[in-house]
Amino acid sequence: MVKAPRGYRHRTRKLLRKHVREKGAVPKLSVLLREYKVGEKVVIKIDPSFHYGMPHRRYHGLTGTVVGKRGRAYIIEVRLGRKKKTLIVTPEHLRPLPPEAFTPKAKAESGAQG
Repeated sequence: MVKAPRGYRHRTRKLLRKHVREKGAVPKLSVLLREYKVGEKVVIKIDPSFHYGMPHRRYHGLTGTVVGKRGRAYIIEVRLGRKKKTLIVTPEHLRPLPPEAFTPKAKAESGAQG
């Protein structure tokens, strides 16, 4: 028997797939043309319809910091365990971190109870 291929998108049938109502939809221009500043926090959300500049699936859903820019793509620093990884990702796969994510956890919990 021949060994199964282990490509870049190996085992992503469910992970890198659009919902049936999103198929064929192009992201909003506000997402594509958004400029991120150095030091800004972003969430890596892979858009499977754009293959260029796509990070590996292990980084899907992680939060990183913008370190710089390389052409149209951004250099993102992500913590993976104890290691710091540097990724080059195009803006189609990035979303700004929502402001409510910056509030401390203890402050959010005390506000919810009181």
